[in-house]
Amino acid sequence: MSKLTRDDVLKLARLSRLRLSDEEIEKFQTELSEILEYVQQLENVDVSGLEPTYQVTGLANVTRKDEPIDYGVTQEDLLKNAPAVENHQFKVKRVL
Repeated sequence: MSKLTRDDVLKLARLSRLRLSDEEIEKFQTELSEILEYVQQLENVDVSGLEPTYQVTGLANVTRKDEPIDYGVTQEDLLKNAPAVENHQFKVKRVL
């Protein structure tokens, strides 16, 4: 991969809304070029025959069954102490 030009760095800075000094442009030109060379190096690695690694800790998601829980309370019991009720629901002020 070719080295990034000054214009490439300026375009990236503009897209990122960064103001760069001349020294910073030169610094990032070198650093970004090195990063892109490393990425190119990684792209050339032969990974055929390797399985992707999705999980490295060996842990699995722990989930519970999705079942309703009966707390032994009716809707009327819950609504009887509400300051305002409408259509069997708590009535509250609008929140924007």
